[in-house]
Amino acid sequence: MSDREKFAALKSGDRLWAVASIHGEAERLGRLHAELARRLGQNDRLVYLGNYVGHGAAAAETIDELLRFRLWFLARPLVFVSDLAYLRGAQEEMWHKLLQLQFATDPRGVLAWMLDHGVGATLAAYGTTADQGRVAARDGALTIGRWTSRIRDAVRARPGHDLFFSGLRRAATGGRVLFCHAGIDPSRPLNAQVDSFWWGSPAFAQMDRAYGDFARVVRGYDRQHPGLVETPFAVTIDGGAGFGGPLIACALDPDGQVVDRFES
Repeated sequence: MSDREKFAALKSGDRLWAVASIHGEAERLGRLHAELARRLGQNDRLVYLGNYVGHGAAAAETIDELLRFRLWFLARPLVFVSDLAYLRGAQEEMWHKLLQLQFATDPRGVLAWMLDHGVGATLAAYGTTADQGRVAARDGALTIGRWTSRIRDAVRARPGHDLFFSGLRRAATGGRVLFCHAGIDPSRPLNAQVDSFWWGSPAFAQMDRAYGDFARVVRGYDRQHPGLVETPFAVTIDGGAGFGGPLIACALDPDGQVVDRFES
């Protein structure tokens, strides 16, 4: 996979809007989109920071809402596809791996771990259950393959969902800002982050210098869900949507300074 396929490059603009982890909170996302539509400037850009599904009960409806708002966003005059980006979160990475479960060396253990981390809600959204997955994992690769094939068919049956999941990026850049899902390892270059994008790195919170040429790194998931937290070189945006907390959006200028924020 080329860097162009892995990373989104947002065109220069006035403000860069970032939306934190959603976790299947479709109604909360709809309210956020209504307010965002009011605040968006003509020359603003938009990036979603992953974890669209998982934990919350309305995973499929959340993707529907993301696709609906994308149509509205792109229908505005002089707005282009490159003005918007969707990042892959830990939930989407697990979903990608789950659909290849028949190739895992320990499918029962892998599935159990994923269920402990919220994938069960996404399974339910696409018409299957954790118990059906456990039975398939117990019976072997052939049965798992049939089960994951049915899930793929269910995803394809929802217009746009298959393309949405296949088009997620690992990170995005805009101005002097790097956007990621759960963090980075500051000691590694961008193309060598491996799983740090999805699972984070303890070193992220202790960043004491700029990462490369970026003034700030922005992430949309922190397991502590601390809200909006700024340090000189990093910003965390996670109010705990899907865990009883609000969904946060914030705007940054091209140099990484937070200039607006709201929550739903």
